[in-house]
Amino acid sequence: MIGVNLVGAFLGAKHAARVMIPMKRGGGGGSVLFTASACTAIGGLGSHCYAMTKYGIVGLARNLASELGRHGVRVNCVSPSGVVTTGVGGGGRVKSEAEVAEVEAFFSEVGNLKGRNLTVDDVARAALFLASDEARYVSGVNLLVDGGFSTVNPSMLNAMQIG
Repeated sequence: MIGVNLVGAFLGAKHAARVMIPMKRGGGGGSVLFTASACTAIGGLGSHCYAMTKYGIVGLARNLASELGRHGVRVNCVSPSGVVTTGVGGGGRVKSEAEVAEVEAFFSEVGNLKGRNLTVDDVARAALFLASDEARYVSGVNLLVDGGFSTVNPSMLNAMQIG
């Protein structure tokens, strides 16, 4: 996991920067965008190894933003919470559409934005924003795409509700 999530991110950024740095001379620059995770904002959302690699990506992004900014290169992270899809799940098992619907119903209820689920399109839109000229002065950011999940702890509110 460390090799793919962290070393892979580092090597990708290294080679992208080698292309982007010379582009500044022509008025260019560039944008490096990493995928981290909402587990970088709230504990307990992933395994220790997964969380460690995603925190590492955020740290790498911030350091690179500092280093590459003088070359006109922006560096950011998009950090989604869980996107539920069919495909390979835990233990290499394929998740059925029924299992996906069950998990979506759960997240729809416990999430901060009731009745909604995070989709791959939501994550793509956030990534497109960070990579676009609309975000030309945004660098070193870890954009959480979690519907406010990381900012709200409903435990106290739930405990205070009567009947």
